[in-house]
Amino acid sequence: MQEFPKIRRLPPYVFEQVNRLKASARAGGADIIDLGMGNPDLPTPTAIVEKLCEVVRDPRTHRYSSSRGIPGLRRAQARYYENRFGVKLNPDTQVVATLGSKEGFANMAQAITAPGDVVLCPDPTYPIHAFGFIMSGGVIRSMQAAPDDNFIPALERGVKHSIPKPLALILNYPSNPTAFVATLDFYKDVVAFARKHDIIILSDLAYSEIYFDGAPPPSVLQVPGAIDVTVEFTSMSKTFSMPGWRMGFAVGNERLIAALGRVKSYLDYGAFTPIQVAATAALNGDGSDIEFVRQTYKRRRDVLVDAFGRAGFMVPPPAATMFAWAPIPEPFRHLGSLEFSKLLVEKADVAVAPGIGFGGPGGDPGRPAPGGKEPRLPPAARPNQRGLATAETKLHNVIPLSARR
Repeated sequence: MQEFPKIRRLPPYVFEQVNRLKASARAGGADIIDLGMGNPDLPTPTAIVEKLCEVVRDPRTHRYSSSRGIPGLRRAQARYYENRFGVKLNPDTQVVATLGSKEGFANMAQAITAPGDVVLCPDPTYPIHAFGFIMSGGVIRSMQAAPDDNFIPALERGVKHSIPKPLALILNYPSNPTAFVATLDFYKDVVAFARKHDIIILSDLAYSEIYFDGAPPPSVLQVPGAIDVTVEFTSMSKTFSMPGWRMGFAVGNERLIAALGRVKSYLDYGAFTPIQVAATAALNGDGSDIEFVRQTYKRRRDVLVDAFGRAGFMVPPPAATMFAWAPIPEPFRHLGSLEFSKLLVEKADVAVAPGIGFGGPGGDPGRPAPGGKEPRLPPAARPNQRGLATAETKLHNVIPLSARR
């Protein structure tokens, strides 16, 4: 049977190959250290859970909720932006609660994309940034991901050589998977370019609070005039250790927020009301929960970088996010990230995400995610100690030797 047209546009999920190998190894008794998925394991702060339990006992909260988010939650998000970034938002017209930032991004793509629209997207990047638009009939033009001096010239080439003119530009800083962090001066240049060429900016700021070594990452909305062309997405998943709660936000330009709200009104009734009330309490808190999460991931980052470094797998310390973007060790670079990821599972009982799953040529490295508890990280030094030192002569256990020629 032929696949449906939209499904044909979606490639096989690269991560599934590593997941199958990981599951098979565990079924055989292997103790796999899983650094592949950025799935926060810290418990949601007690006060947030208690607020959920309190509200869920009221049967009135069991009814359909508000697709755009209850008013108190939208006000709390507006206060967060004013306190954190100095950006004032109208909670009634410039804030929408989403079922996680991923859902918000996909529904925004559906709201604004016509068949054939061109979208400028970083490579490598989180898959929904590209495939949200691909599923909506759009066309992706890949851009560099690094926010350096070459970014604006690359934008200029992207506009010059795209027909039709690009509809939107996707930004993601701090970045998943590369952990790049942008400066406010960088955002100023990008906003000026977008306003000049009438291009929408869609900024994924899911890791705004997971930073380690410097000033807090800025929001593009801090740039004067950015709100004329920008919508920004945030998430409570990492900031408050609430991944399964599925709570995020889109904020920014009123016209774009209205379009997203219109689409959502046809698709969902919003998150469960007690979850929205508990999320409101989290945003209205004193910030101590956020600091605890940040310091925990900083410790894990330091342990991971040290452990892998001692094993011969040099991991550049990320300045933000819960991920590291690491080059494949030289002896194994010819394999590419997917086969190297399989090799780590097979020979070292360590799972990382293959970089190719985040893009094309830019997706060569691996992406270890220090999401496990600290006591589980030091054994991740085993890639050299337990197999990779001799793996060159044993690659037939992962891929045929003939494939190397």
